[in-house]
Amino acid sequence: MKKKVEILAPAKNLYQGMFAINAGADAVYIGAPSYGARSNATNPIEDIAELVNYAHLFKAQVFVVVNTILYDHELEDCQKMIHELYAIGVDALIVQDMAIFEMDLPPIVIHASTQANNRDPKHVKFLKDAGMQRVVLARELNLDQIKEIHEATDVELEFFVSGALCVAFSGNCYMSIAGGERSANRGSCAQNCRLPYELKDGTGTTLIESSHLLSIKDLDLSDQLPNLIEAGITSFKIEGRLKDLVYVKNNVSYLRQKLDSFLENNDQFVKASSGRTIFNFEPQMDRSFNRGYTDYFVNQRKEKIGSWESPKSKGQYIGKITEVTPKGYFIENADDLNNGDGLYFINSANESDGIQVNVVLNSFVIPNNYKEIPVGTEIYRNSDAAFNKLVEREDATIRKIGVHLTLKESINGFELSVIDEDGHATSMTLESEKTPSTKGEIILEELKKNLSKTGNTPFIVDSINIDFSQHWFLPTSKVNELRRAVLEQLIEIRVKEYVREEFQLTKTDHPYPVKELDFTYNVSNKMARAFYHRHGVTEIEKAFEIQWDPGKSRVMVTKYCVKYELGKCARFQRDTMGEKVVEPLSLKHGDNEYKLKFNCKPCEMEIWEKDAELEFIDQEIQLK
Repeated sequence: MKKKVEILAPAKNLYQGMFAINAGADAVYIGAPSYGARSNATNPIEDIAELVNYAHLFKAQVFVVVNTILYDHELEDCQKMIHELYAIGVDALIVQDMAIFEMDLPPIVIHASTQANNRDPKHVKFLKDAGMQRVVLARELNLDQIKEIHEATDVELEFFVSGALCVAFSGNCYMSIAGGERSANRGSCAQNCRLPYELKDGTGTTLIESSHLLSIKDLDLSDQLPNLIEAGITSFKIEGRLKDLVYVKNNVSYLRQKLDSFLENNDQFVKASSGRTIFNFEPQMDRSFNRGYTDYFVNQRKEKIGSWESPKSKGQYIGKITEVTPKGYFIENADDLNNGDGLYFINSANESDGIQVNVVLNSFVIPNNYKEIPVGTEIYRNSDAAFNKLVEREDATIRKIGVHLTLKESINGFELSVIDEDGHATSMTLESEKTPSTKGEIILEELKKNLSKTGNTPFIVDSINIDFSQHWFLPTSKVNELRRAVLEQLIEIRVKEYVREEFQLTKTDHPYPVKELDFTYNVSNKMARAFYHRHGVTEIEKAFEIQWDPGKSRVMVTKYCVKYELGKCARFQRDTMGEKVVEPLSLKHGDNEYKLKFNCKPCEMEIWEKDAELEFIDQEIQLK
């Protein structure tokens, strides 16, 4: 049997979820009414129920995100909500808090959020043995590490392949709560990583006055799908529950075409849902929101990944300015631009800037608001007016399920039967007198033409068989009525016969990979504490949110490295780095100041609040 692989799309709401499915998503993930890590992307139960019915029509799945850490007073309410989600047909929950494993739950499938420390074989195998049916792996893993995890356990593996990157290990960022009252683990990330910072060395010398030093490019692993499948990934996840409709439709469509190309004539893998998508535009990921792209660490650390000039969308590269006049600019490839486009560039102060196109005339661009831009400046389009208008159309992507129709005689009239690509079948009869047609063979072509008109239904007719003993006449209105009735009935049958996978959790007591948990395990309630104790953990530190000691905390661990971005990495850039920087390096934004600690053996950087006392190990010694 072929193994299913899926594209998993974000759904900010019901509307975007349906369009993600139309664009070819095999599954969507959507926020619950509460307890999701995007507090601005919650959805009522009624909307999720409608999305479930629509998805199941195409044998696509709906996963609901319940991935915040929970406080004791929220446990009962969360359990009640999970029962409601199960009752409406949700396929799985995505969670990080182990308290959910202690609840009285229906047999609903559970996935481990990337916030559950899914970085090594031992932890991933533990989660599988505890009842997790899928694990969303940490973004920082490379192909060899993914393979190692896959070889250690048969749990389903999911991996992010496009969208924004969290600079910290998922679940291990506490800058937001440390700098105010907003917890990323509670769905209210303040995105401190996208702010401008001043960089100082250990002598107090300013190395960089102001730059977005923790902002990194967006992820694009679209060319790595075959390699990821070989490594063991079966679900390709797109980030973006807060992104707009154009982003969702464009990214899903692009990845759908990439994956379909791989699956064509493949004897091992098959798409995870039904139907096929008709694309009425050419998907291009660089024409919707992006900060420039990186493959991150999937192929090891190779290139700089920072997006220091701006955390905003960079968009599609157009060309350089070749000539400047008092009214506008001559730009390479300007004929590709349209009135209303937004253009992005780095100005003479080395800051991100932009203009909007008013008119384009023979490579000459007249902006709405003129700005001085030097010749040679690289121009990007970060708002593509014509493309956005095209993608926003309802018919930009149309998803259809193939059906075969058979029209034949019955005792009292005629019968129309239908069978779809998945084997679902039904039929309807029309009581009618049989009147011979005077048109001969022509009547058969007319019948086929009318039967093939599926209109706004989710079906497309692949073949029609007319089994008559002679050429009978049928009024067009009756043929249309019969076709509509049988297809409407097929919709009901497909949804009714959808088989949801279920799994009933049972309490386990196999040993957890470690005996002591620090605050990064985000234990914030009595149920999670009981879960870990039962699995042999002896020491459990409280979650950061309920024991924060201002000024003395480690607020982030990341594979991203400021020294590497500066070209000062003693491990990878020894031959070209020149003089070492004097440590400790520090970042400053307003009143918030942080120290940087570099752990070169695991190739990680830590960010600490300014009053923390740190032990810094000489990098040359640590690398030996």
